[in-house]
Amino acid sequence: MMHYPLDLASIIQSKSYEEIPQYLLSIAPLIVSAVLIVVVGFIFSNLVGKLVIKGLRAKGVDPSIHGFIRTVITLILKFIFILSALSTLNFNINSFVTALGAAGVTAGIGLQSSISQLASGVQILANHPFKSGDYIDVGTVSGKVQEIKMMYTVLVTVDNKRVIIPNSYITSNNIINYNAENRRRLDLVFSIAYDNDIALAKQTLLEVVRKNELILTDPEPLIAVKEHGASSINLACYIWCSSDDYWDIFYYMQENVKLAFDEKKISIPFGQLDVHISKE
Repeated sequence: MMHYPLDLASIIQSKSYEEIPQYLLSIAPLIVSAVLIVVVGFIFSNLVGKLVIKGLRAKGVDPSIHGFIRTVITLILKFIFILSALSTLNFNINSFVTALGAAGVTAGIGLQSSISQLASGVQILANHPFKSGDYIDVGTVSGKVQEIKMMYTVLVTVDNKRVIIPNSYITSNNIINYNAENRRRLDLVFSIAYDNDIALAKQTLLEVVRKNELILTDPEPLIAVKEHGASSINLACYIWCSSDDYWDIFYYMQENVKLAFDEKKISIPFGQLDVHISKE
C-alpha cells in the first residue's frame, strides 16, 4: 500500500504531485462536511439574527440599533462556524488565529478612522444619548434621528434632508437632545411700545395662552417685563408644553399674539432712530 503524506503541503514539499488527486479524493468527505458546516452555519446565523430582531422589538429596544446588534451577532456566529469548518479539515486553528490577529493589527493601522467610527458607534449604543425619533443638535447639524449604524448615524432635517454623520463626530461634539424630557419650556419675547398699557399687554398674553389646551398649566406660565429696549418694552412669555407639541405651540403664539394685540390696540414697535440736525 502506498503511503500518502498527511496534508497537501507535505505533498508539495516532497514533490509527489501525482499523489495530489488521490489526496483530494481521500479528503473529499471532509471538504463536503466543511462546506455543509459553513452553509448550515450561515443559514443558522441569519435565522438567529431574525430572532434577535423579534426579541428586541418585543422588549421595546430602540429600532435604530436593531441592525447594529444583528450584524454583530451574525458575524460572530459565522466566524465561529468558519473556524469549525477549518477544524474539520485538520487546519491548524491556532496558526490561523495568530495570522488573523497579525493581519488585524496591520489593517488596524491603516483603518484607524474606521475603527474610531466603530468605537464611537459602540459608545453611542452603550450610553444612549439619544434614540430613534429624537430631535437633536450635534455641532452645526440638527434633525430627527432616523437610524444608528455601526459607522454613522442618519438624521433627517426639518426640510426632509437626509444627513449622514460619522459617529466619531457625534461623540466629539456637544449633543442637545430635545426629546430627552417629556416637557419643554418655550421662551418667547414680545415687544410693545412705551406708551402701551403693560398690564393690558400681560393680560392679553395670558388670555392667548389660556385658550390653547396644549399649553401646560403646571408649571404656570410666566409673563413679565424682560427689559426696557431701545425702542420697546420687551415682555417675556415662558410657557411649558409637551416636547412633541413644541413647534405647534410656537407658531400658534406667533400668530395669535399678533391678532390679540391688534384687537386690543397694542402696538408692536419697530426699530427707529431719531436724527437731530443742528443748524450750526
